Amino acid sequence: MKLDFSQPLYALAPLAGFTDLPFRSVVKKFGVDLTVSEMISSNALAFQSKRTIKMLEKSPLEDPYSIQLAGSDQAIIQKAVEYINTVEGVSIIDLNCGCPAPKIVNNLQGSSLLTDLPRMANTIRTIKKYSNKEYTSVKIRLGFDEKNHIEIAKICEDSGVDFIAVHGRTKAGRYKAAVDYDAIAEIKNAISIPVIANGDIDSPEKAKWVLEHTGANGVMIGRAAVGKPWIFHQMKEGLDEVSSELIHEVVLEHFDQMIAHYGIYGAIIFRKHLHTYSKAGYAGASVFRNLVNNIENASEMREVVDTFFSQTLVNKN
Repeated sequence: MKLDFSQPLYALAPLAGFTDLPFRSVVKKFGVDLTVSEMISSNALAFQSKRTIKMLEKSPLEDPYSIQLAGSDQAIIQKAVEYINTVEGVSIIDLNCGCPAPKIVNNLQGSSLLTDLPRMANTIRTIKKYSNKEYTSVKIRLGFDEKNHIEIAKICEDSGVDFIAVHGRTKAGRYKAAVDYDAIAEIKNAISIPVIANGDIDSPEKAKWVLEHTGANGVMIGRAAVGKPWIFHQMKEGLDEVSSELIHEVVLEHFDQMIAHYGIYGAIIFRKHLHTYSKAGYAGASVFRNLVNNIENASEMREVVDTFFSQTLVNKN
């Protein structure tokens, strides 16, 4: 499917450990325009790790679908891209130039590519050269220790990417520093390819303001969608609240998708999602969280989850 930038595009950001196939399937039903895989190690993919290959799987609903690669070794990137070429239903290969995690940065991947812009440009060109997918994109930050966002964005454009997503912090800012939306606006004014704004966009009002303030072609939502996959519907339709009935339905569907994808271990992985879902304003949420932390049996957990989310919200956030 073609990407449509004629109106604001709403994208789900890749979040390690959260934006797996079950979560993306749930989010897709709430109108998100673009979904991205969790960050994939080009090394693991080049050597065809079974676990990594499973991470590429997508829902039939995901179209367009982007696979995000981390890496900077050109031969390994080429091998990873050639593997992705064999995967059906992928529209975009995205290069991660934003992840601040030390184990990624120490291998000259993620945001550390911002310290070696010629290497970043070469990596983009390698993806472009070998990919048979329709689009190539890059997710960047504003710089490593200091901002040099215009230079980074122009190199992305000159290297042939079709669009970029900009997290409005430097690597040094990690996830805590204030997001610099002015810098995203400066990037938008400096280049001619579409720009998607990312960073602390956590409500319909904030999404609207960011789109207006930056002039961006879309917004990318990550952490704000965890525990609230319906946030995309709220943003696109301008709605404020969701019903307890909808939350109940979504949580059970998400749980069932986890079991279908991971087997019985999916119940244990799902605990972290239950922690965030339960924060929507329910009585007894902390007792519930302690309870599910000690349940390993999938049927038992589903029963507890069904009962807990059958109650009406006490206070809506």
